[in-house]
Amino acid sequence: MRIELRTQTADDTRAVGEALADLLRPRDAVILTGELGAGKTTLVQGVARGLGVQEPVVSPTFTLIREHRGRLHVAHVDVYRLDRIQDVVDLALDELGDGEAVLLVEWGDAIEELLPADHLTIEMTSAETEGDARRVVLTPGGPPWVERWEILEHALAPWTVPA
Repeated sequence: MRIELRTQTADDTRAVGEALADLLRPRDAVILTGELGAGKTTLVQGVARGLGVQEPVVSPTFTLIREHRGRLHVAHVDVYRLDRIQDVVDLALDELGDGEAVLLVEWGDAIEELLPADHLTIEMTSAETEGDARRVVLTPGGPPWVERWEILEHALAPWTVPA
């Protein structure tokens, strides 16, 4: 089970994030993977916009966590620079937003075992062409995402790559 998308511009990538935001619930975890510059933060900007976050959303690479308030509490996390699992444990991700935050974790595949078992994985890669085109693959992890899958497929239909 997976959804493969193609976005042509950074605005398309933000629009995908905005469509995803409508399906997010408190305590959801989303793992974002992909090489540097693949558009992970751009997608998070769209999620934040979709959740009504008003302040600018920038990469938390050097701060590790940036929290935002909108319809839901959002914790945008970047674990790229962390070398040890204990560094991640010390972040107390499960306590962010009084334990209710939506976790959007860049490079989250490196710490998947520390994140909730029920999570959505989004893998992003640059497309073969020039510009801002991206390939985006979403994979559900756990019953909560399987339950929302059909709605998610419908919400992301404008960017879906035909099977």
